[in-house]
Amino acid sequence: MIATDAAAPLDLPAWCHLTGHHYLGPVHDDPATRPVYALRLVSGARATRPDAPWRGAEA
Repeated sequence: MIATDAAAPLDLPAWCHLTGHHYLGPVHDDPATRPVYALRLVSGARATRPDAPWRGAEA
């Protein structure tokens, strides 16, 4: 995943924890390139709200 948001290193692990996906970390740490992060997506992950993806669908 390419994420240019400065909060991505904090938000992505939190979102993965919320949904059940797995955060694998940054793919490379080269300031000359766009930040790239690895995620392992799982089937049957917990849904999030379309208008607030940082909250579970049941919230």
